[in-house]
Amino acid sequence: MKVVIVIAGPTAVGKTELCVRLAQELNTEIVSADSRQFYREISIGTAKPTPEEMQQVRHHFIDSHSIQDYFSVGDFERECLQTLEEIFSRKDVVILTGGSGLFLKTITDGMDEMPEVDLSIREELMQRFAREGITPLVEELKRLDPAYFEYVDRNNTQRIVRALEVCLTTGKPYSSFRTGQKAKRPFEVIKICLTRDREVLYDRINRRVNLMMEAGLIEEVQSVSHYRDHYALKTVGYQEVFEYSDGKYDYGKMVEKIQQNSRRYAKRQLTWFRHQGDFQWFEASDYEGIKAYVLSKIAY
Repeated sequence: MKVVIVIAGPTAVGKTELCVRLAQELNTEIVSADSRQFYREISIGTAKPTPEEMQQVRHHFIDSHSIQDYFSVGDFERECLQTLEEIFSRKDVVILTGGSGLFLKTITDGMDEMPEVDLSIREELMQRFAREGITPLVEELKRLDPAYFEYVDRNNTQRIVRALEVCLTTGKPYSSFRTGQKAKRPFEVIKICLTRDREVLYDRINRRVNLMMEAGLIEEVQSVSHYRDHYALKTVGYQEVFEYSDGKYDYGKMVEKIQQNSRRYAKRQLTWFRHQGDFQWFEASDYEGIKAYVLSKIAY
């Protein structure tokens, strides 16, 4: 039996450290399903595994693509399934991890079939985004599809536009096409979601942001400023630094906004995973409990 162990959870909960430890014990490899860690040009703001962690355990889909590449969730599904097949030729167990719920779900369950969209609507939405920014589009999505609005990454232009173009083309909520019918996969799936006490998680987020600033987040953002409109940079940590560089607010306010927006993002991530209903939840600090649960599910 081939098994994919999904380790999900919000930003800064401690997925990377736990996955490296578990992968070492299981003598296996880690596949990242984090939609920002694919890009080799951005590392500090995406909290990639450290070089030491990468040496301890082989990782896949870290620095695998350039920010110049268009890499959709559909592209990830295709490439990741090929990677899993290759890993399974030498391993019985693989760890799949990340906080990007849609990217995890497309591997375990497959993608829903979506209707053809009116390309003129897509073009109009992108023009609106260029003129007005993401906020008006997010507000329109809230009105047209409040269910999807609740857990979508509201800084992800690609997902916001994709949902809106379906809503506007069909007159139906984007979420209504998300049927949840699972694709057949040639492996079993164990789903675990990590959590922590809210105050503990928020403190970890705040401290992580401070460490990112010390590590040179501003310099990293400036180095990719010519890709500013790329959807990979329409995310927490990068948007706030761009606005700081534009003189919109001072350094202290920038750090505060990154921390605040990261906490809000973590809350949305938790909401998304809870809506899935098929995760086994663990405190991130309960490594022994998680290991025991995994071992009980794996047939050796």
